[in-house]
Amino acid sequence: MRCPFCQAQDTRVIDSRLGRDGDQVRRRRECSACGERFTTFETAELNMPRLVKQDGSREPYREAKLRTGMLRALEKRPVDTELIEAAIHRIEQRLRGSAEREVPARQVGEWVMEELRELDQVAYVRFASVYRSFQDVSAFREVIDGLERDRPGKRDDD
Repeated sequence: MRCPFCQAQDTRVIDSRLGRDGDQVRRRRECSACGERFTTFETAELNMPRLVKQDGSREPYREAKLRTGMLRALEKRPVDTELIEAAIHRIEQRLRGSAEREVPARQVGEWVMEELRELDQVAYVRFASVYRSFQDVSAFREVIDGLERDRPGKRDDD
């Protein structure tokens, strides 16, 4: 690995650790020429499946598009960034774990809705309203009623 400070080719690993749920290796390196230390990260390069949209077209998976959609739903909501990143990571793990070359975009949308439902119910309703193309107030009411029914600790006589 080339030193990012002096461009020397001779660097050595002084520490290695697993990171990010065990799917990444963090390495501390030291340059033999200038003595500077720096960190590198090693991850397996895996091909993500292509997404098959409802009209039959196909497009490559793009993490930025997933993140943008989730952040738009979570805008101005009190959700920790680390929780959002963990949700994105879980969705990506499910995509990789599918072992398919193509996955319906609708499936990814459902996974996003599951994650948003756990993160923030307002964000879940926002995303669902766009994703499922709500046409009237009754569609909102159905989703909200479903959230109320499934609320943890909810008793039948509430």
